Amino acid sequence: MKFKKPKFWDYKKPNFIAYLLTPLNLIIGINNIILNIKPKKKYQKIKTICVGNIYLGGTGKTPTVIKLYEIFKNTKLKVSTAKKFYPDQKDEHIILNNRSEFITSDNRQKIILKAIERNYELLIFDDGLQDGRIDYDFKLVCFDSENWIGNGFLIPSGPMREKIESLKKYDAVIIKNVDKKFDLNEIYQSINEINPKIQIFNSFLKIKNKNEFNLNDKFLIFSGIGNNNSFKEILIKNDFNIVEEIIFPDHFNYKAFDIIKILKNAENKNIKIITTEKDYVKIPVNLREKINFIKIDLEILEQKKLTGLIESKINEIN
Repeated sequence: MKFKKPKFWDYKKPNFIAYLLTPLNLIIGINNIILNIKPKKKYQKIKTICVGNIYLGGTGKTPTVIKLYEIFKNTKLKVSTAKKFYPDQKDEHIILNNRSEFITSDNRQKIILKAIERNYELLIFDDGLQDGRIDYDFKLVCFDSENWIGNGFLIPSGPMREKIESLKKYDAVIIKNVDKKFDLNEIYQSINEINPKIQIFNSFLKIKNKNEFNLNDKFLIFSGIGNNNSFKEILIKNDFNIVEEIIFPDHFNYKAFDIIKILKNAENKNIKIITTEKDYVKIPVNLREKINFIKIDLEILEQKKLTGLIESKINEIN
């Protein structure tokens, strides 16, 4: 059974249910304390970057990993992406494998050893900030500007994997936006109050294949991702006429009957179908013909500054 994020997680203030669940937050809180006091290993034979989050899902980790891979593959470093294997996250594995050199295994230490054996010099992890065994050379935290920290509570009262105060131990923050006019002053202020030294970067999602679509058409959209609203918003900002939306839980494993139902619905209403790349790669191949997906690219403002910050950090003498 797939988990669907409760709506109350993203209320600006905690509601009664959130407070009712707070005793269960102790499980996450105690686990985080243990992870922070355990000794972590830094690997001297390879440099590591971890692109992770402290808000559960939908923060743009995978597009950020791909963008960093594209940046650093143009340097003299031999670079690979990496992700711990989870059976319910095959969509991200497929995308990373399609768009980069990619290594996976059942734990991240094995991944690092594989990368060293293959003579990689830089390894960019998709997720893993909460792995208590590895001391990454650079730790980047992703947020979505719309959801930010939701109600601010730990799981299961809210969407936080760690308290926001954990930003004290990370190197940089990258904020994913759909709307370039979004006011980030409050978010910046909150981050700077916790860690005045942390570097903050803005990023924007762009549709790379917009010219493949007829914007006079009407569209049915469906998705099973961490932030479904982000997918819808980027289409609206790009003038797609959305007349119906179907939402599935994050990392939903589509069966043939799920897709056939969507196809029949769209055919009856004479509308086109769009989904995300993450969803598209999980659709049975024989049912993909009438379904399109948008190709997303991430634009990082002050990209050179971020690249320079990462290079200076990973080249420090330990």
